[in-house]
This record gives sequence, structure tokens and C-alpha cells, in this order.
Amino acid sequence: MAYVITDACIDVKDQTCVQECPVDCIETTDADKQYFIDPDICIDCGACQPVCPVNAIFPSDEVPPEQQHQIQKNADFFTKKKAEQP
Repeated sequence: MAYVITDACIDVKDQTCVQECPVDCIETTDADKQYFIDPDICIDCGACQPVCPVNAIFPSDEVPPEQQHQIQKNADFFTKKKAEQP
């Protein structure tokens, strides 16, 4: 089970979670307004969750109902990225 970054990260983009991730599964682009967690790489360690200053990170099975869209949004970010690589 992967962790998911939700709407609270939008326009915040604090990098603390990135620094804590032992497998480098948290990424963004300059154009995106939030960070995303790659569900294929996330090892479910939870290191990112307590350091998030806006409490935007949840285990995928605990994402609040109004934030469920973020599960797919996080996955889609990496699907698109992988499709763009040669």
C-alpha cells in the first residue's frame, strides 16, 4: 500500500517529505502545483507523513473520501512521466 499526497499540498510544495523519503518516490515538476508519490516505488515506510507541514499525506486506504481523486492523480503523474521517457 502506497502513501498519497492530497490537495493540502497544492501551492505549498514543501520539500520536507522529499528529503525524508528513503526510496526517492516523491516528485513534482515546475508546472505542477503539488508533489506526488509513485505507488509503484513507495515502500509504505511512512517517513514522509509526520514531516508534512500541512498534513497532506495519507496511506492509500486512509485517504479521506473527499480526497479519493488524489489516489489516481498521484498514479497518473508517474504513468504520464514513464510514457514520456524514451
